[in-house]
Amino acid sequence: MPAPAIVWFRQDLRLADNPALNAAAESGRPIICLYILDDETPAKWRIGAAQRWWLHQSLQALDADLRRKGCSLTLRRGAAPRVLAALIEETGAELLCWNRCYEPFAVERDKALKQNLGIEIKSFGAALLHEPWDVQTGSGEPYKVFTPFWRAARSMPVRAALTAPRALKSHDPKITSDALKAWALTPRRPNWALGFETEWRPGEAGARKALERFVDERMTEYPGARDQLDQRGTSELSPHLHFGEITPAQIAAAVGDGAGSDKFMSEIGWRDFSHSLLFHWPTLPESNWRASFDAFPWVNDKALLRAWQRGETGYPVVDAGMRQLWATGWMHNRARMIVASFLIKHLLTDWREGQAWFWDTLVDADLANNAASWQWVAGSGADAAPYFRIFNPVVQGERYDADGAYVRRWVPELAKLDTKFIHKPWLASDQDLAKAGIQLGKTYPKPIVDHAVARTRALEAFASIANRN
Repeated sequence: MPAPAIVWFRQDLRLADNPALNAAAESGRPIICLYILDDETPAKWRIGAAQRWWLHQSLQALDADLRRKGCSLTLRRGAAPRVLAALIEETGAELLCWNRCYEPFAVERDKALKQNLGIEIKSFGAALLHEPWDVQTGSGEPYKVFTPFWRAARSMPVRAALTAPRALKSHDPKITSDALKAWALTPRRPNWALGFETEWRPGEAGARKALERFVDERMTEYPGARDQLDQRGTSELSPHLHFGEITPAQIAAAVGDGAGSDKFMSEIGWRDFSHSLLFHWPTLPESNWRASFDAFPWVNDKALLRAWQRGETGYPVVDAGMRQLWATGWMHNRARMIVASFLIKHLLTDWREGQAWFWDTLVDADLANNAASWQWVAGSGADAAPYFRIFNPVVQGERYDADGAYVRRWVPELAKLDTKFIHKPWLASDQDLAKAGIQLGKTYPKPIVDHAVARTRALEAFASIANRN
Protein backbone atom coordinates (compact mmCIF):
# COMPACT_ATOMS: atom_id res chain seq x y z
CA MET A 1 0.00 0.00 0.00
CA PRO A 2 1.54 3.37 -1.00
CA ALA A 3 1.95 6.11 1.59
CA PRO A 4 -1.16 8.26 1.94
CA ALA A 5 -1.91 11.68 0.50
CA ILE A 6 -3.43 14.40 2.65
CA VAL A 7 -6.03 16.70 1.14
CA TRP A 8 -6.14 19.78 3.33
CA PHE A 9 -9.57 21.35 2.98
CA ARG A 10 -9.59 25.08 3.75
CA GLN A 11 -11.92 27.48 1.93
CA ASP A 12 -12.91 24.75 -0.53
CA LEU A 13 -15.52 22.64 1.24
CA ARG A 14 -16.73 20.73 -1.82
CA LEU A 15 -16.01 17.65 -3.94
CA ALA A 16 -16.67 18.98 -7.46
CA ASP A 17 -14.17 21.32 -9.09
CA ASN A 18 -11.66 20.64 -6.34
CA PRO A 19 -8.23 20.34 -8.01
CA ALA A 20 -6.50 19.32 -4.78
CA LEU A 21 -8.92 16.45 -4.21
CA ASN A 22 -8.68 15.34 -7.84
CA ALA A 23 -4.88 15.37 -7.73
CA ALA A 24 -4.83 13.22 -4.61
CA ALA A 25 -7.32 10.78 -6.11
CA GLU A 26 -5.34 10.55 -9.34
CA SER A 27 -2.13 9.82 -7.41
CA GLY A 28 -3.48 6.37 -6.55
CA ARG A 29 -2.62 6.88 -2.88
CA PRO A 30 -5.07 6.32 -0.04
CA ILE A 31 -6.44 9.68 1.03
CA ILE A 32 -6.74 11.51 4.33
CA CYS A 33 -9.26 14.32 4.03
CA LEU A 34 -8.36 16.90 6.66
CA TYR A 35 -9.85 20.10 8.04
CA ILE A 36 -7.94 22.11 10.64
CA LEU A 37 -9.64 24.60 12.92
CA ASP A 38 -6.74 26.99 13.32
CA ASP A 39 -7.42 29.92 15.62
CA GLU A 40 -3.71 30.48 16.16
CA THR A 41 -2.09 31.03 12.77
CA PRO A 42 -4.49 33.77 11.59
CA ALA A 43 -4.26 35.53 14.98
CA LYS A 44 -6.41 38.65 14.59
CA TRP A 45 -8.42 37.29 11.68
CA ARG A 46 -9.69 34.05 13.18
CA ILE A 47 -13.16 33.40 11.85
CA GLY A 48 -16.08 35.25 13.42
CA ALA A 49 -19.11 33.89 15.24
CA ALA A 50 -21.50 33.87 12.27
CA GLN A 51 -18.91 32.14 10.07
CA ARG A 52 -18.46 29.48 12.74
CA TRP A 53 -22.13 28.62 12.57
CA TRP A 54 -21.86 28.19 8.80
CA LEU A 55 -18.62 26.24 9.10
CA HIS A 56 -20.25 23.69 11.42
CA GLN A 57 -23.03 23.00 8.91
CA SER A 58 -20.68 22.94 5.94
CA LEU A 59 -18.24 20.51 7.55
CA GLN A 60 -21.15 18.26 8.43
CA ALA A 61 -22.30 18.30 4.81
CA LEU A 62 -18.77 17.74 3.48
CA ASP A 63 -18.23 14.72 5.71
CA ALA A 64 -21.52 13.19 4.53
CA ASP A 65 -20.54 13.79 0.88
CA LEU A 66 -17.09 12.24 1.44
CA ARG A 67 -18.58 9.19 3.10
CA ARG A 68 -20.71 8.58 0.02
CA LYS A 69 -17.45 8.45 -1.95
CA GLY A 70 -15.79 6.02 0.46
CA CYS A 71 -13.85 8.46 2.61
CA SER A 72 -14.49 10.65 5.68
CA LEU A 73 -13.38 14.00 7.06
CA THR A 74 -10.67 14.09 9.73
CA LEU A 75 -10.94 17.06 12.08
CA ARG A 76 -7.98 18.43 14.01
CA ARG A 77 -7.64 21.65 16.00
CA GLY A 78 -4.55 23.82 16.49
CA ALA A 79 -1.90 25.75 14.58
CA ALA A 80 -1.86 24.30 11.06
CA PRO A 81 1.93 23.78 10.81
CA ARG A 82 1.96 21.83 14.08
CA VAL A 83 -1.12 19.76 13.17
CA LEU A 84 0.19 18.90 9.72
CA ALA A 85 3.64 17.91 10.98
CA ALA A 86 2.09 15.63 13.60
CA LEU A 87 -0.28 14.00 11.09
CA ILE A 88 2.52 13.39 8.60
CA GLU A 89 4.62 11.73 11.28
CA GLU A 90 1.62 9.69 12.47
CA THR A 91 0.59 8.39 9.06
CA GLY A 92 3.76 8.49 6.94
CA ALA A 93 1.99 10.66 4.36
CA GLU A 94 4.19 11.62 1.42
CA LEU A 95 1.90 13.98 -0.50
CA LEU A 96 -0.04 17.06 0.65
CA CYS A 97 -2.52 18.80 -1.64
CA TRP A 98 -4.37 22.06 -1.08
CA ASN A 99 -6.16 24.79 -2.98
CA ARG A 100 -4.69 28.25 -2.55
CA CYS A 101 -5.87 30.95 -0.16
CA TYR A 102 -4.86 34.57 -0.64
CA GLU A 103 -5.08 36.17 2.79
CA PRO A 104 -1.65 37.52 3.85
CA PHE A 105 -1.30 35.16 6.82
CA ALA A 106 -2.29 32.19 4.62
CA VAL A 107 0.24 33.10 1.92
CA GLU A 108 3.02 33.42 4.51
CA ARG A 109 2.01 30.20 6.26
CA ASP A 110 1.80 28.18 3.04
CA LYS A 111 5.22 29.36 1.83
CA ALA A 112 6.74 28.24 5.13
CA LEU A 113 4.99 24.88 4.96
CA LYS A 114 6.40 24.20 1.49
CA GLN A 115 9.89 24.89 2.82
CA ASN A 116 9.63 23.02 6.11
CA LEU A 117 7.30 20.01 5.94
CA GLY A 118 9.68 17.80 3.97
CA ILE A 119 7.12 16.06 1.74
CA GLU A 120 5.77 16.67 -1.75
CA ILE A 121 3.23 19.50 -1.78
CA LYS A 122 0.92 20.43 -4.64
CA SER A 123 -1.13 23.62 -4.57
CA PHE A 124 -3.83 24.71 -6.99
CA GLY A 125 -5.84 27.78 -7.93
CA ALA A 126 -9.59 27.31 -7.72
CA ALA A 127 -11.09 30.07 -5.57
CA LEU A 128 -10.98 32.84 -8.20
CA LEU A 129 -11.60 33.25 -11.89
CA HIS A 130 -7.90 34.11 -12.31
CA GLU A 131 -4.89 34.15 -10.02
CA PRO A 132 -4.03 37.61 -8.63
CA TRP A 133 -0.63 37.61 -10.37
CA ASP A 134 -2.14 36.75 -13.78
CA VAL A 135 -4.23 39.91 -14.29
CA GLN A 136 -1.71 42.71 -14.76
CA THR A 137 -1.29 45.99 -16.59
CA GLY A 138 0.87 46.22 -19.69
CA SER A 139 3.79 47.21 -17.46
CA GLY A 140 3.34 44.15 -15.25
CA GLU A 141 1.76 46.00 -12.33
CA PRO A 142 -1.44 45.07 -10.47
CA TYR A 143 -4.52 47.05 -11.43
CA LYS A 144 -5.73 49.75 -9.05
CA VAL A 145 -9.02 50.48 -10.85
CA PHE A 146 -11.75 47.90 -11.34
CA THR A 147 -12.94 48.70 -14.88
CA PRO A 148 -9.61 48.07 -16.67
CA PHE A 149 -8.97 45.12 -14.32
CA TRP A 150 -12.25 43.53 -15.37
CA ARG A 151 -11.71 44.33 -19.04
CA ALA A 152 -8.39 42.51 -18.90
CA ALA A 153 -9.80 39.61 -16.87
CA ARG A 154 -12.78 39.14 -19.22
CA SER A 155 -10.39 38.73 -22.14
CA MET A 156 -8.77 35.73 -20.42
CA PRO A 157 -10.27 32.24 -20.64
CA VAL A 158 -11.74 30.75 -17.47
CA ARG A 159 -10.54 27.26 -16.68
CA ALA A 160 -13.00 24.40 -17.12
CA ALA A 161 -14.61 23.18 -13.90
CA LEU A 162 -13.64 19.67 -12.82
CA THR A 163 -16.06 16.89 -11.98
CA ALA A 164 -15.85 15.21 -8.58
CA PRO A 165 -13.90 11.93 -8.33
CA ARG A 166 -16.17 8.92 -8.74
CA ALA A 167 -14.73 7.25 -5.66
CA LEU A 168 -12.05 7.89 -3.07
CA LYS A 169 -9.60 5.40 -1.59
CA SER A 170 -9.63 6.03 2.14
CA HIS A 171 -6.66 5.74 4.46
CA ASP A 172 -6.92 3.84 7.76
CA PRO A 173 -10.39 4.63 9.13
CA LYS A 174 -8.99 4.37 12.67
CA ILE A 175 -7.14 7.65 12.35
CA THR A 176 -8.20 9.88 15.21
CA SER A 177 -10.49 12.82 14.58
CA ASP A 178 -12.03 15.48 16.80
CA ALA A 179 -15.79 15.40 17.16
CA LEU A 180 -17.33 18.35 15.34
CA LYS A 181 -19.68 18.98 18.25
CA ALA A 182 -16.70 19.34 20.59
CA TRP A 183 -15.56 22.39 18.65
CA ALA A 184 -18.67 24.26 19.87
CA LEU A 185 -18.96 26.29 16.68
CA THR A 186 -22.69 26.88 17.07
CA PRO A 187 -24.29 29.10 19.72
CA ARG A 188 -26.18 27.56 22.63
CA ARG A 189 -27.72 29.96 25.12
CA PRO A 190 -28.96 32.14 23.66
CA ASN A 191 -29.14 30.59 20.21
CA TRP A 192 -28.87 33.80 18.20
CA ALA A 193 -28.57 31.76 14.97
CA LEU A 194 -32.16 30.50 14.89
CA GLY A 195 -32.92 32.81 11.98
CA PHE A 196 -29.93 31.48 10.06
CA GLU A 197 -31.45 28.03 9.95
CA THR A 198 -34.51 29.15 7.97
CA GLU A 199 -32.49 31.31 5.55
CA TRP A 200 -29.58 29.09 4.58
CA ARG A 201 -28.62 25.60 3.47
CA PRO A 202 -24.83 25.39 3.88
CA GLY A 203 -22.90 22.77 1.95
CA GLU A 204 -22.14 21.91 -1.65
CA ALA A 205 -25.66 20.72 -2.44
CA GLY A 206 -27.11 23.93 -1.04
CA ALA A 207 -24.68 25.98 -3.12
CA ARG A 208 -25.55 24.10 -6.28
CA LYS A 209 -29.26 24.57 -5.61
CA ALA A 210 -28.80 28.30 -4.95
CA LEU A 211 -26.95 28.71 -8.24
CA GLU A 212 -29.61 26.80 -10.17
CA ARG A 213 -32.36 28.89 -8.59
CA PHE A 214 -30.59 32.12 -9.46
CA VAL A 215 -29.96 31.18 -13.09
CA ASP A 216 -33.51 29.87 -13.58
CA GLU A 217 -35.45 32.53 -11.66
CA ARG A 218 -33.44 35.71 -11.09
CA MET A 219 -30.57 36.22 -13.50
CA THR A 220 -32.58 37.77 -16.34
CA GLU A 221 -33.85 40.54 -14.07
CA TYR A 222 -30.64 40.81 -12.06
CA PRO A 223 -29.31 44.11 -13.49
CA GLY A 224 -32.41 46.00 -12.32
CA ALA A 225 -33.56 43.87 -9.40
CA ARG A 226 -30.18 43.57 -7.64
CA ASP A 227 -30.59 46.96 -5.93
CA GLN A 228 -34.20 46.55 -4.83
CA LEU A 229 -34.29 45.90 -1.11
CA ASP A 230 -37.84 44.55 -1.18
CA GLN A 231 -36.98 41.84 -3.75
CA ARG A 232 -34.84 38.70 -3.68
CA GLY A 233 -33.01 39.86 -6.77
CA THR A 234 -29.47 38.85 -5.80
CA SER A 235 -27.86 35.44 -6.09
CA GLU A 236 -27.26 34.94 -2.32
CA LEU A 237 -24.21 32.89 -3.29
CA SER A 238 -21.66 34.90 -1.30
CA PRO A 239 -21.39 32.57 1.74
CA HIS A 240 -21.20 29.53 -0.53
CA LEU A 241 -18.39 31.23 -2.46
CA HIS A 242 -16.55 32.23 0.69
CA PHE A 243 -16.50 28.69 2.05
CA GLY A 244 -15.70 27.28 -1.36
CA GLU A 245 -18.85 25.20 -1.65
CA ILE A 246 -18.99 26.42 -5.23
CA THR A 247 -16.37 28.03 -7.48
CA PRO A 248 -16.33 30.99 -9.87
CA ALA A 249 -15.52 28.57 -12.69
CA GLN A 250 -18.69 26.61 -11.97
CA ILE A 251 -20.67 29.84 -11.83
CA ALA A 252 -19.22 31.09 -15.12
CA ALA A 253 -20.18 27.83 -16.81
CA ALA A 254 -23.71 27.93 -15.38
CA VAL A 255 -24.56 31.54 -16.27
CA GLY A 256 -23.06 31.40 -19.76
CA ASP A 257 -23.97 34.43 -21.86
CA GLY A 258 -27.65 34.62 -20.91
CA ALA A 259 -29.52 37.83 -20.16
CA GLY A 260 -28.17 39.45 -17.02
CA SER A 261 -24.99 37.37 -17.01
CA ASP A 262 -22.61 40.24 -17.85
CA LYS A 263 -23.70 42.31 -14.87
CA PHE A 264 -23.65 39.33 -12.55
CA MET A 265 -20.22 38.18 -13.67
CA SER A 266 -18.88 41.70 -13.09
CA GLU A 267 -19.80 41.19 -9.41
CA ILE A 268 -17.80 37.96 -9.42
CA GLY A 269 -15.08 40.08 -11.03
CA TRP A 270 -15.23 42.58 -8.15
CA ARG A 271 -14.55 39.64 -5.82
CA ASP A 272 -11.45 38.78 -7.88
CA PHE A 273 -10.40 42.44 -7.85
CA SER A 274 -10.72 42.56 -4.06
CA HIS A 275 -8.54 39.47 -3.71
CA SER A 276 -5.99 40.98 -6.08
CA LEU A 277 -5.86 44.13 -3.95
CA LEU A 278 -5.39 42.09 -0.78
CA PHE A 279 -2.72 39.91 -2.35
CA HIS A 280 -0.69 42.86 -3.62
CA TRP A 281 -1.41 45.17 -0.66
CA PRO A 282 -1.54 42.78 2.31
CA THR A 283 -2.13 45.55 4.88
CA LEU A 284 -5.49 46.40 3.25
CA PRO A 285 -7.61 45.22 6.24
CA GLU A 286 -5.59 47.23 8.76
CA SER A 287 -4.37 50.35 6.96
CA ASN A 288 -5.78 53.03 4.71
CA TRP A 289 -4.86 52.23 1.12
CA ARG A 290 -4.60 55.99 0.55
CA ALA A 291 -2.15 57.36 3.09
CA SER A 292 -3.91 60.74 3.18
CA PHE A 293 -6.69 59.12 5.22
CA ASP A 294 -4.30 58.53 8.10
CA ALA A 295 -5.02 62.15 9.07
CA PHE A 296 -8.82 61.83 8.84
CA PRO A 297 -10.54 63.39 11.89
CA TRP A 298 -12.67 60.44 13.00
CA VAL A 299 -15.08 61.08 15.87
CA ASN A 300 -15.52 57.41 16.89
CA ASP A 301 -18.39 57.96 19.33
CA LYS A 302 -18.94 54.57 21.02
CA ALA A 303 -22.59 55.27 21.84
CA LEU A 304 -23.35 56.07 18.18
CA LEU A 305 -21.48 52.94 17.09
CA ARG A 306 -23.60 50.81 19.43
CA ALA A 307 -26.79 52.38 18.09
CA TRP A 308 -25.67 51.52 14.56
CA GLN A 309 -24.77 47.94 15.53
CA ARG A 310 -28.17 47.41 17.16
CA GLY A 311 -30.20 48.95 14.34
CA GLU A 312 -31.35 51.84 16.51
CA THR A 313 -30.22 54.89 14.52
CA GLY A 314 -33.71 56.27 13.88
CA TYR A 315 -33.21 55.94 10.12
CA PRO A 316 -35.45 53.01 9.12
CA VAL A 317 -33.53 51.72 6.09
CA VAL A 318 -30.26 51.73 8.06
CA ASP A 319 -31.88 49.96 10.99
CA ALA A 320 -33.54 47.41 8.70
CA GLY A 321 -30.19 46.49 7.18
CA MET A 322 -28.50 46.09 10.55
CA ARG A 323 -31.32 43.99 11.93
CA GLN A 324 -31.39 41.77 8.83
CA LEU A 325 -27.68 41.20 9.44
CA TRP A 326 -28.22 40.20 13.06
CA ALA A 327 -31.17 37.93 12.30
CA THR A 328 -29.81 36.13 9.23
CA GLY A 329 -26.03 36.64 9.16
CA TRP A 330 -26.36 38.39 5.81
CA MET A 331 -27.36 41.76 4.43
CA HIS A 332 -28.59 42.87 1.02
CA ASN A 333 -25.72 44.46 -0.93
CA ARG A 334 -27.51 47.79 -1.41
CA ALA A 335 -28.19 47.90 2.33
CA ARG A 336 -24.49 47.20 2.98
CA MET A 337 -23.57 50.33 1.05
CA ILE A 338 -26.21 52.38 2.84
CA VAL A 339 -25.24 51.30 6.36
CA ALA A 340 -21.52 51.61 5.63
CA SER A 341 -21.93 55.12 4.26
CA PHE A 342 -24.02 56.07 7.30
CA LEU A 343 -21.44 54.79 9.78
CA ILE A 344 -18.50 56.43 8.05
CA LYS A 345 -19.98 59.67 6.81
CA HIS A 346 -22.91 60.45 9.11
CA LEU A 347 -21.24 59.21 12.31
CA LEU A 348 -17.60 59.81 11.29
CA THR A 349 -16.69 56.40 12.62
CA ASP A 350 -13.52 54.71 11.35
CA TRP A 351 -14.29 52.17 8.61
CA ARG A 352 -12.31 49.56 10.57
CA GLU A 353 -15.04 49.54 13.23
CA GLY A 354 -17.60 48.59 10.61
CA GLN A 355 -15.30 46.03 9.07
CA ALA A 356 -14.83 44.38 12.48
CA TRP A 357 -18.59 44.20 13.10
CA PHE A 358 -19.20 42.67 9.69
CA TRP A 359 -16.35 40.21 10.25
CA ASP A 360 -18.08 38.81 13.33
CA THR A 361 -21.71 38.95 12.14
CA LEU A 362 -21.66 38.03 8.44
CA VAL A 363 -21.80 34.40 7.36
CA ASP A 364 -20.04 35.49 4.16
CA ALA A 365 -17.37 37.58 5.92
CA ASP A 366 -14.45 37.53 3.53
CA LEU A 367 -11.25 39.39 4.37
CA ALA A 368 -10.64 40.66 0.84
CA ASN A 369 -14.22 41.67 0.05
CA ASN A 370 -14.78 43.15 3.50
CA ALA A 371 -11.65 45.31 3.50
CA ALA A 372 -11.90 46.44 -0.12
CA SER A 373 -15.59 47.30 0.15
CA TRP A 374 -15.31 49.24 3.41
CA GLN A 375 -12.37 51.21 2.05
CA TRP A 376 -14.29 51.82 -1.19
CA VAL A 377 -17.16 53.40 0.74
CA ALA A 378 -14.81 55.38 2.95
CA GLY A 379 -12.95 56.79 -0.03
CA SER A 380 -9.65 55.52 1.36
CA GLY A 381 -9.31 52.52 -0.94
CA ALA A 382 -8.50 51.67 -4.54
CA ASP A 383 -11.01 52.87 -7.14
CA ALA A 384 -12.90 54.40 -4.22
CA ALA A 385 -16.25 56.14 -4.21
CA PRO A 386 -15.83 59.93 -4.31
CA TYR A 387 -15.77 61.49 -0.85
CA PHE A 388 -18.69 63.77 -1.63
CA ARG A 389 -20.99 60.80 -2.30
CA ILE A 390 -22.90 60.79 0.96
CA PHE A 391 -26.02 58.66 0.79
CA ASN A 392 -29.18 60.29 2.09
CA PRO A 393 -30.77 57.36 3.96
CA VAL A 394 -34.28 58.70 3.35
CA VAL A 395 -33.74 59.00 -0.40
CA GLN A 396 -32.04 55.59 -0.53
CA GLY A 397 -34.98 54.03 1.29
CA GLU A 398 -37.57 55.67 -0.95
CA ARG A 399 -35.67 54.69 -4.08
CA TYR A 400 -34.88 51.07 -3.26
CA ASP A 401 -37.71 50.20 -0.86
CA ALA A 402 -40.49 52.33 -2.29
CA ASP A 403 -43.37 50.57 -0.56
CA GLY A 404 -41.44 50.07 2.67
CA ALA A 405 -41.67 46.27 2.56
CA TYR A 406 -38.02 45.83 3.59
CA VAL A 407 -38.39 48.20 6.53
CA ARG A 408 -41.70 46.68 7.63
CA ARG A 409 -40.13 43.22 7.71
CA TRP A 410 -37.02 44.09 9.69
CA VAL A 411 -38.30 47.03 11.75
CA PRO A 412 -41.73 45.68 12.71
CA GLU A 413 -42.47 48.51 15.14
CA LEU A 414 -42.94 50.70 12.05
CA ALA A 415 -45.04 48.17 10.14
CA LYS A 416 -48.32 50.07 10.43
CA LEU A 417 -46.93 53.47 9.50
CA ASP A 418 -48.20 55.13 6.32
CA THR A 419 -45.86 54.48 3.38
CA LYS A 420 -45.20 58.19 2.83
CA PHE A 421 -43.57 58.32 6.28
CA ILE A 422 -42.04 54.83 6.46
CA HIS A 423 -38.53 56.17 5.73
CA LYS A 424 -38.94 59.40 7.72
CA PRO A 425 -41.20 58.71 10.71
CA TRP A 426 -40.10 61.90 12.46
CA LEU A 427 -42.12 63.86 9.87
CA ALA A 428 -45.35 62.00 10.62
CA SER A 429 -47.97 63.80 12.68
CA ASP A 430 -48.71 62.79 16.25
CA GLN A 431 -52.01 61.40 14.99
CA ASP A 432 -50.33 59.26 12.29
CA LEU A 433 -47.78 57.98 14.79
CA ALA A 434 -50.45 57.14 17.36
CA LYS A 435 -52.52 55.35 14.72
CA ALA A 436 -49.47 53.21 13.89
CA GLY A 437 -48.74 52.54 17.57
CA ILE A 438 -45.44 54.44 17.50
CA GLN A 439 -43.93 56.65 20.16
CA LEU A 440 -40.77 58.22 18.81
CA GLY A 441 -38.03 58.03 21.38
CA LYS A 442 -39.74 55.12 23.13
CA THR A 443 -40.96 52.41 20.73
CA TYR A 444 -38.64 53.60 17.95
CA PRO A 445 -35.69 56.00 18.32
CA LYS A 446 -35.51 59.50 16.99
CA PRO A 447 -32.68 60.05 14.48
CA ILE A 448 -29.34 59.99 16.30
CA VAL A 449 -27.96 62.62 13.89
CA ASP A 450 -29.54 65.16 11.57
CA HIS A 451 -28.76 64.28 7.96
CA ALA A 452 -28.08 67.83 6.77
CA VAL A 453 -25.83 68.60 9.73
CA ALA A 454 -23.99 65.27 9.39
CA ARG A 455 -23.48 65.79 5.67
CA THR A 456 -21.95 69.22 6.18
CA ARG A 457 -19.70 67.89 8.94
CA ALA A 458 -18.55 64.99 6.75
CA LEU A 459 -17.74 67.25 3.80
CA GLU A 460 -15.67 69.46 6.06
CA ALA A 461 -13.82 66.44 7.44
CA PHE A 462 -13.06 65.09 3.98
CA ALA A 463 -12.00 68.55 2.77
CA SER A 464 -9.47 68.70 5.59
CA ILE A 465 -7.46 65.87 4.02
CA ALA A 466 -8.28 66.50 0.36
CA ASN A 467 -4.98 68.18 -0.46
CA ARG A 468 -2.76 65.69 1.33
CA ASN A 469 -0.71 63.24 -0.70
